[in-house]
Amino acid sequence: MTLTVFDSAELGFDPERLAFIDMHLKSKYLDSGRMPHTALLIGRGDDIAHLSLQGEARPGETLTQDHLFRIASMTKPVTSIAFMQLVEQAKVALSDPVTKYIPEWKDQGVFVSGGGEQPFMTRAPARPMQIIDLLRHTSGLTYSFQERTPIDAAYRKAGFERFDGGDLEQFIQTLADIPLEFDPGNSWNYSISTDVLGALIQRISGQKLDEYIAENIFEPLGMNDTHFQLPEDKISRMTDCYTWHPREKMKMFDTGADTAWMKPPKLLSGGGGLVSSLADYHRFCRMLLNEGTLDGRQIIGRKTLELMTANHLPGGGDLTQHSKSLFSEAENAGGGFGLGFGVTVDSAATGVPGSTGDFYWGGMFSTAFFVDPVEDIIMIFMTQLMPSSTYPVRREIKTMLYSALTV
Repeated sequence: MTLTVFDSAELGFDPERLAFIDMHLKSKYLDSGRMPHTALLIGRGDDIAHLSLQGEARPGETLTQDHLFRIASMTKPVTSIAFMQLVEQAKVALSDPVTKYIPEWKDQGVFVSGGGEQPFMTRAPARPMQIIDLLRHTSGLTYSFQERTPIDAAYRKAGFERFDGGDLEQFIQTLADIPLEFDPGNSWNYSISTDVLGALIQRISGQKLDEYIAENIFEPLGMNDTHFQLPEDKISRMTDCYTWHPREKMKMFDTGADTAWMKPPKLLSGGGGLVSSLADYHRFCRMLLNEGTLDGRQIIGRKTLELMTANHLPGGGDLTQHSKSLFSEAENAGGGFGLGFGVTVDSAATGVPGSTGDFYWGGMFSTAFFVDPVEDIIMIFMTQLMPSSTYPVRREIKTMLYSALTV
């Protein structure tokens, strides 16, 4: 799929200011050896106002439109949309207890003490975990890489961090024996909740997660380059991926030529397992900007998407007030969370130009996107460096992008 770029001035941007973003990325991140490459797409409505491809996909290989990226947690909005399709069909309700679909969790308690060599001591939750808790990360689940609590450690021991703890059914069974970190609905904690949603999609739809998403999202949107497992004929298009290193700046994590994504995944991760392209994710974002519809295909209802992009944090407020760990930092002021998306609830509080009501998320390899329905803007950024917290590139791009608006 070839991306066509239109006249940025006619779309309401200052071309010189957009070009400055490219110069900034090159001088600060590429020439300095901090990032291997950068891909940036800025759209207005259905049109592309700016497209920048810089750096090397692999050593000696220039980055192009055709290259593929590990999008990690940018998988979450896709899985959340897929799940909400089932809600629209009345096959599941947001208020349903999770145990209606995962009866194996009926005795799951909240952590009190123990862990490691000691057995867990638990208490009954104040209220049952509901489906909405999984979508908004108020479930009491966590991520192993947060490394804060005995629950995180139990996740690491189970292999969740490496996604080698079996398939989605085994994943659910293993979680039954690990307590929740807190009472569902009381706090926000970034977690494997969206992977649990993937397991629920399988149980409710009767299809494997990859088959359901391909049939109901990728095929109708024409997202032909988005996969849980990379087809053999696309391996040559896969970018190299790096991890941050304090002395070397970048250290190889996963090569494109021998990527782990070409092997069948043991666990289909609805929270972080997809590979995609700039063009494919642009089509997904265009569908979101167009209120759930693209090229005559309705993927999700307009009012359902409106519900998903509202702030669902308990009692309102932002992530700095509700998060137990990640995203509690001061720069997340003004950011709430919906059903699968981060949501700007107070643009002024963010300290970054933008719009109250824009929604967004990113991935651990420093990929990111946002959709601004107020200004009719889409931004997608791709590179391959983990962790995503290494550099403030997302905030920098957003600041420079909005400074380029003329209309």
